[in-house]
Amino acid sequence: VQLQASGGGLVQAGGSLRLSCAASGRTFSSYDMAWFRQAPGKEREFVVAIRSMSGTYYADSVKGRFTISRDNAKNTVYLQMNSLKPEDTAVYYCSARIGKILGTVRFAYTYDYWGQGTQVTVSS
Repeated sequence: VQLQASGGGLVQAGGSLRLSCAASGRTFSSYDMAWFRQAPGKEREFVVAIRSMSGTYYADSVKGRFTISRDNAKNTVYLQMNSLKPEDTAVYYCSARIGKILGTVRFAYTYDYWGQGTQVTVSS
């Protein structure tokens, strides 16, 4: 599976961005998808995930502001980010793994495939 993230950019605090992650392959619907982010000098952190079957999961820091969705017909997962804050500034990475019914979605090491990252910068 190859992942291509796009949609990052520079936005003022309070603004919105939508990230996209396009995946190759014909089994996209069977993958759990997630977004992680990494700010300078910090470890990569979980942002949001959507399971292959159902279920979405959000980090507390983005709950109510970010929304993940997927279009299996287009092999694409989206991250709608609203009410952006300067602390949301980071490189955002999309990731994928074969869908799991159980187990956490929040650990980066459980994902097998990663996109190249897209920079999101929120100015104050």
